Formats: sequence, C-alpha cells, structure tokens
Amino acid sequence: MNPLKIGEIAPHFCLHNQQDQTISLTDFQGKKVLVYFYPKALTPGCITQACGLRDAKIELDKLDVTILGISPDSPKKLAQFVAKKGLNFDLLSDPDHQVAEQFGVWGEKKFLGKTYNGIHRISFLINEQGVIEQVFDKFKTGEHHQVVLDYLLANQ
Repeated sequence: MNPLKIGEIAPHFCLHNQQDQTISLTDFQGKKVLVYFYPKALTPGCITQACGLRDAKIELDKLDVTILGISPDSPKKLAQFVAKKGLNFDLLSDPDHQVAEQFGVWGEKKFLGKTYNGIHRISFLINEQGVIEQVFDKFKTGEHHQVVLDYLLANQ
C-alpha cells in the first residue's frame, strides 16, 4: 500500500452514489473535496466516522468543502447507510476497489489474526485545482471530523 501524498494530483474518478447516480470528481472543480475511504457501511467505526462528518457538515459547507465517502459497498447498501444514519453527503460505491487502488488505500489488513486485503481508513483533502492538499491517516473514527476541521480552520 502506497497512499498518495500531498502535492500529487488526485486521480479522476466516476462512481455511483447511494441513489445510483454517477458522481465524478470533476463535478466539484473549484471546490475543496474531502474524499474519505472507509471499509464497510453500517459497521461501528464507519458509523462513528460518518456521523461525525454528518454533524460537522454545516461547518464544512461554510469552508466550501464537499464530502465524498468511498467504500466497496453497493449503491443499495450505501442507500441503507444514508437512510439509517441520516447522512447528508454522498457515499460512493467502489466495488472493484479500482479508485481505492488509485489513491493507494487498498492493501493488506489484519483482524482477529486473519490477513486479508481491504480499504484502509485514509482521507484526502483535494484543493480547488485537483491537487491533494492534505492526507489524514492518523485519527480515531470519532475524531476524524474534528481533525479535518482543525486543519481547515488553521489553514484558511
């Protein structure tokens, strides 16, 4: 696993959201975009992280930041996640983990003594020109939204 770094150009992608609509990174040119990768919808850590971003969305909107969550889940599963947790941003389906691989967040993981491949919980702040401005890879799920906000507020 080799995540993209600050200063690199974010890969172009088109994925389906929870409503099965195609969303492209280029739809947000001229805005900052927080692309956050998470392993699996409706699991405890992913719920905590998504709900923190949901609750911080008004503040992120004021800073002109769009939130896009990406996981291997199907649009149907993402729709359930959005409905059950009242999420107010798009979740994108990357079932073949192609986008996760382009961002360098697909790789070996270990859980309960088992080794497998999956998405690592890493977020990328992409600036208005499509360049990675910041990488968030060291945070607790419940603090992710605050780490992002603290960075944005310190770098206005």
